[in-house]
Amino acid sequence: MAETRYTKDHEYIRIEGDTGTVGITDYAQQQLGDVVFVELPQVGKTIGKGAEAAVVESVKAASEVYAPVGGEVVEVNSELEGAPATVNEDPKGRGWFLKLRVTDASELQGLMTEDQYNDFVANL
Repeated sequence: MAETRYTKDHEYIRIEGDTGTVGITDYAQQQLGDVVFVELPQVGKTIGKGAEAAVVESVKAASEVYAPVGGEVVEVNSELEGAPATVNEDPKGRGWFLKLRVTDASELQGLMTEDQYNDFVANL
C-alpha cells in the first residue's frame, strides 16, 4: 500500500516500494492559480533532499518544487509539458511531476502524515 508524506512547502511524495512520486498539493496549486508551464528534471539526475527538483509557473508566479527526500529521478511526467493545467485539475493524480528512487528512506521520517499536513494547512 502506498504511503503519502508532505512537506511544509506543500510538496507530497507517495511511496511505493523504493520509489516516490512527487508533486504539489491541492493547496499549493490553489495558491499558484492557473499553471501555464512546468520544467522537469532529466531522468537519471540525482537530487538531494530539499534541493530544487522542478519549476512550476502560473499566471501569478514561478515557484520551485523541492525534493521531499533525496534520490535519483527515474521518471518524469512529460504530459505536463503539453498540458500543464493538469497540475490544477488533478494535482495528486495525473498532475504528478517526477518519480524518485529513494536513496535514504529514513528521510521520510521528518515529513508530515496527511492528518498532520491537513492540520498545518488549516492553521495557515
